[in-house]
Amino acid sequence: MKKFSIDINCDVGEGMGNESQLLPLISSCSIACGGHAGDEESMSMSISLAQKHGVRIGAHPSYPDRKNFGRISIKLSPGDLLQSIRGQLSDFRMILDQKQAELHHIKAHGALYNDMIKDSKLAENFIQAIKPFINGVKLYAPGNSALAMAATRHDIAVSYEAFADRNYNKDLSLVSRSEAGALITSPESVLEHVVRMVHRGEVKTLQGQMVNIKANTYCIHGDTSSALQILMYLAEELPRQRISIER
Repeated sequence: MKKFSIDINCDVGEGMGNESQLLPLISSCSIACGGHAGDEESMSMSISLAQKHGVRIGAHPSYPDRKNFGRISIKLSPGDLLQSIRGQLSDFRMILDQKQAELHHIKAHGALYNDMIKDSKLAENFIQAIKPFINGVKLYAPGNSALAMAATRHDIAVSYEAFADRNYNKDLSLVSRSEAGALITSPESVLEHVVRMVHRGEVKTLQGQMVNIKANTYCIHGDTSSALQILMYLAEELPRQRISIER
């Protein structure tokens, strides 16, 4: 059986207070930078922990909507969105520079991420917003999304992302958090989900279909209730499936 090495990433710095537990178990993290959550203190703390544990550091910008944790689509003019994203990334870059840390990737959060799967104009607007920060930096995005295609047009390196703790619909959209079965919280079920995607390039949808999926980074949300249990279980069980976590 072929061996695989994968990136496991977590969204952190979002007020959960579990970063010191999660970061030793992952290979990259995406740190909230003020749009949906996060402030100078949480960004600084998360970056320091990532440096301590050798975890690659990413910025996690969002719609500017702390009230709804960035999980509601909002309408912004192209100029307002560009200004907000650049402001979030500038604040993050300042703290990175203070700590002499490197930015590895940028990953949009929540509704902004999901809206850019199909909205090519929004995706292009986001690409323009991140351009001053993207030199030598990867973009985490879903495969075959409008966002990934926009990045490719601008010669931006993309790491294709899949979600280990979320269920999919047959069009590879994520099952809405408002629906039953959107989240996968059982460590055993997450392992099965990941192994299928890694070894077979397929995901089993909530409706039971097998759909091809392309990914090389797999996300466990830091605010998933069983995130720590999931990551501990994956660390133990993935090697038995001939899958290692990149370091």
